[in-house]
Amino acid sequence: MTDVRVPDEIAATVITPKAYAEDTPVHEAFRWLRANNPLGRAELEGFAPFWITTKHADILEVSRQNALFHNGDVATTLTSLDADAKVRQMTGGSPHLVRSLVQMDAPDHPKYRVLTQSWFLPQNIRSLETRIRAIAREHVDRMAELGGTCDFVGDVALTFPLRVIMEILGVPEADMPRMLRLTQELFGATDPELNRSHDDIAERKGADLTDIQATLADFFMYFKSITDARKAEPTADLSTVIANGQIDGAPINDFEAMCYYVIVATAGHDTTSSSTAGAAWGMCEFPEAFAKVKADPALISGLVDESIRWTTPVKHFMRSATEDTELRGRRIAKGDWLMLCYPSGNRDEEVFDTPDAFRPERSPNKHLAFGYGAHLCLGQHLAKMEMRILWEELLPRLKSLEFNGKPTRAEANFVGGPKRLPIRYELA
Repeated sequence: MTDVRVPDEIAATVITPKAYAEDTPVHEAFRWLRANNPLGRAELEGFAPFWITTKHADILEVSRQNALFHNGDVATTLTSLDADAKVRQMTGGSPHLVRSLVQMDAPDHPKYRVLTQSWFLPQNIRSLETRIRAIAREHVDRMAELGGTCDFVGDVALTFPLRVIMEILGVPEADMPRMLRLTQELFGATDPELNRSHDDIAERKGADLTDIQATLADFFMYFKSITDARKAEPTADLSTVIANGQIDGAPINDFEAMCYYVIVATAGHDTTSSSTAGAAWGMCEFPEAFAKVKADPALISGLVDESIRWTTPVKHFMRSATEDTELRGRRIAKGDWLMLCYPSGNRDEEVFDTPDAFRPERSPNKHLAFGYGAHLCLGQHLAKMEMRILWEELLPRLKSLEFNGKPTRAEANFVGGPKRLPIRYELA
């Protein structure tokens, strides 16, 4: 296709939160783009122009060149011109309300990443397996108590990984409802059921920055008390590591410590929750997948990877070019903004056979849901271990599994997944 511009109706679908809730429209848009304009330029009213990157190979290419494509020079998620101006006004010029690992580039990014990196290495998280298994068994027992029907999102998928990350942080279990609410307000800022004001973004043309700022303020206030406590009395938890962390020999400042807590506390469970629910959704929609995993427990690791690919909780990140370059034969100018569309890369027909199908036996499964390059998800091994353990505990007891009503997804074009998943099941 010689025309670089993406048709407005296609570009609008790609950025509309409701399209992700409905699922089919956004995947149809991505399918059209991969076939007709895999690296096209969107020029929508109210937004700076941006490139829509839909092919697996191109997303990898951008992600591995961290010096050429930056995270932090402009907004890291798609932001309207009006919202960008408001954020810069709030922050004194920065395009970011928070400064976490996600918004950082070298040389800062590796310095801050190494603070907690060892906590999430495979050899270190193995020590958590016994405790995670106990939490998983509690959730399976809870399903048994519910008598054969539940909302798998609310009753299992939300609370299981949240319990795990809160124990790693050393946060009291009694505070779990508060952490869940704040996380949903942050990532569900465009969903009227989840955002702070319960407003429909269709009426206000985007997430309410005042709401987001208030949610962040609540997070910051909560973790400020945690920081003060861990500085006074260090313990063997991740909060102590963050509270007492040093960068270039100087203590991490309070704002950046708060941002670190927020990214660990939210991304540390929300995306895992979505993929966990995605596994149950996939097995309900594709009963043959459930039968295969039941017959062969060795497929549980494949079930985990396939649920992550099929659900793809992180929908996009933005990158900006630091110099003129070329990608897929298109000239990318210095300062150009690129939208990396992970759900599209994860259903690229050149990489995945029958990409819309849910297949736990899929191998290899080179999905992009954890990103790639320097910004590869810090907690990927923990997330996969949590999901593996839950299914190791649940599947041997699960005799049947099916929908018990209409499942729904969050209205979110950044981070989102199943919102309700009513299921009927029989447990041994």
